[in-house]
This record gives sequence, C-alpha cells and structure tokens, in this order.
Amino acid sequence: MKTSIIFTTYNSPAWLEKVLWGFFEQSADDFEIVVADDGSREETRELIERMKSETDIPIKHVWQEDDGFQKCRILNKAILAAEGEYLIFTDGDCIPRKDFIAQHLRLSEPNTYLSGGYFKLPMDISKAITREDIVNQNAFDVDWLISMGLKKTHKTMKLTAKGAWADFLNRISPARPTWNGHSASCYKKHILAVNGFEETMQYGGQDCEFGDRLVNYGLKAKRIRYSAVCIHLDHKRGYVTPEMLARSKAIREDTKKNKVIKARVGIQESLEHTK
Repeated sequence: MKTSIIFTTYNSPAWLEKVLWGFFEQSADDFEIVVADDGSREETRELIERMKSETDIPIKHVWQEDDGFQKCRILNKAILAAEGEYLIFTDGDCIPRKDFIAQHLRLSEPNTYLSGGYFKLPMDISKAITREDIVNQNAFDVDWLISMGLKKTHKTMKLTAKGAWADFLNRISPARPTWNGHSASCYKKHILAVNGFEETMQYGGQDCEFGDRLVNYGLKAKRIRYSAVCIHLDHKRGYVTPEMLARSKAIREDTKKNKVIKARVGIQESLEHTK
C-alpha cells in the first residue's frame, strides 16, 4: 500500500530540516513526503531542493502564496497532490520516531482514523537536537532528554511505552481520540468523501473539526497516542487572534450540532476555483 506523509510548514526551515531528517530514518519504506507550504519564503524552497538530493524518498513541495494562516487550504492542495492510498498527517515542527510510519500502518483499520501522540520539548532542547541525535534516536530517549535538562513527568511514558504495554495504555487512556494534526491518519478515500479540511477555518480546532466530520461520516476514532509518537519542537504562535479563535469555535460547534459531513469550503471548491 503506497503511503503519503503530509505536513505543513511556514518559514521554519531549521525545524523543517529536523523533521525531514526524522523521515529519512523511518523503518518503513514505500512512502512519499508532501510538504504543504503555507507561503514560506525562498529559503524553504531551497532547503527542500537540497534535501531531495540527500534521499531516495520522493518529496513534493506544494506551495501557496502567503495569505495569513491558511493551513486548511494548503492541506487540501497537498491531499490532491498525494499519490498514496493511505495518508498520514503530522506537522512541520514534529520529528517522527523511526517507527512512526510503521506504527500507523500496523494499527490502521478499514473505516477508522488513527489518533496519535506527541511529546512537547522546551525551546532549548528543540534547538540543541542535531542530525546525529535523530539518526541514533537520542532525541526520543528519556534519559538523554533529562541529561539535556528535561524534567521527568508522567508524560514521558509516551516515549518509553513499547509493544503490548503501549497497546494497553492506548486502550485505557482517558484522553478522547480526536484528529490530531501532529499524528493522525486514514484512507484518502475517506478524506475525499468529507471534502477535506474546512477552509473557512483558520487556527483553533480545525483538525478536531475535520475529525468530527469523519465520525459524522461513519468512521471510528482509534487512539494510538502511545504507539505512533513524535517530538514537538517549541515555537511561538503570533498569528493567532481572538477573532480567528471565535470564528473557528462557531464553525466546529455547528459541525457537531448539525452532524455536518462535508466541508462547506473544501477540496471540491478548490478544484472548481482552479478550473
């Protein structure tokens, strides 16, 4: 089964480079990477072109002009460009552990979407991670992270749980499975059936709203938060406004209340706009 990895980026080439290094170390093969670029400057394009020469993994760069935070719009364009039957979504600030793709594929089921997990890192450790730390997987080792100044909490279990123990934690976790932009997946045919992401939404629940519509369509949500793990690099969110959050909240409430299945403005509208 051909698989496509999709994630967004915006003017964060240093973080993007680390994410791509993470995908270069995956235990799985036969996948492509689709970088959904929400209007980055030339530096990002140059980085992607350089990274293409370092791997045999196909990398597609899908770019749109900068029009503010338009993650849903660029994701829909990336979905259309993806050749995979199965699509795995993450973010341009999340480095995947080497079994990230393998776990998504192992746990995938028909008529189901997967809800994975992430582990947040502080800024100083985010900056300190090198390519060598990703190649040897130190970046996912709790002891190494603690030696770098991380405080150990119960959340580090996401990085230490393996095998049957991880499967058990997935089952008993009280966290509700939602579509998480950092680690989630399903079949492309289901994404097309719900018309992709809701382009009238900006920041604030846009991923969860997409998952709500998948459930309204008939899919089950399955937790894999202790199995398919990535580490989240720190960053600021200066693009968020109260108006943006309020609008997104209202759209998601309407989706849940009225059992909306198809995006009001989504993939189909994007196709019609480009004709």
